[in-house]
Amino acid sequence: MRRTLFVNPQSGNDEPTVEDLKSAARAFDVRVHVLAEDDDLGALAREEDADVLGMAGGDGSLGAVAQAALERDLPFVCIPWGTRNHFAGDVGLDGDDPLGALAAFRDGVERRVDVGRVGDRVFLNNVSLGNYARLVHRRERRRQRREAFARMRALLISLKDHRRMERFVVDGQPVRASVVLVANNEYKLDLFSIGARERVDEGTLSIYAARGLRRLRWTERKAAHVRIETRGGRVRAAVDGEPAHLESPLELRIEPGALRLLVPPKEREAEAASVRALEDE
Repeated sequence: MRRTLFVNPQSGNDEPTVEDLKSAARAFDVRVHVLAEDDDLGALAREEDADVLGMAGGDGSLGAVAQAALERDLPFVCIPWGTRNHFAGDVGLDGDDPLGALAAFRDGVERRVDVGRVGDRVFLNNVSLGNYARLVHRRERRRQRREAFARMRALLISLKDHRRMERFVVDGQPVRASVVLVANNEYKLDLFSIGARERVDEGTLSIYAARGLRRLRWTERKAAHVRIETRGGRVRAAVDGEPAHLESPLELRIEPGALRLLVPPKEREAEAASVRALEDE
């Protein structure tokens, strides 16, 4: 079996190093491709001669390889290698143990999880419009100019300015909000931000709209498909935390159980125990 792991060297922390990851991957007979600055990750993943595709990176890097795995009906391995690793955490992987996650290449158990799509683009976590998307684009411009920037505090920062309300039309209904978020399954919400997901296999999109200055007011509904119109033809968005320009109207949908995610056996056992606990409540 041919196994390939793509590595985004810009995503990882100092420990373990890229060399540590490469060495550990070789023990599982995994070919490692460390991305260069100009590499087209999506094209590489679609063309790679492999039976299993994996990605070591943050949330923004995972989607391109997951999409290639979907198109080719191949298993996908997620190695948490970013700053926050939201998707990895929500599927039960230990974000502090990327080397341990490599076991999925050899002894992995296949778990079917949902993906979202906006147009033809896959998202694993969410698509955000409004203030948070604006901050993501600002961050990227600063990164490109090699300027230092402070780590964003997600939606808390983006929602402070009550004057930044925007108009959206969601499935024909006018909505004024500072942020509209469409998520692959349901997030826990607290006062200031989105949290984690208990499930990534319930087969639904969760649509959130946030308003407010001092106390955020969230409205939420679920659907398999949602259409969002904005003023103007092109809209700035954040797709899994990465900047994107999308054409309005946006058509978003859920694809239940589409991704063949491989997880190490211990993660699969922990996930099953969590599901049983929820059923018992």
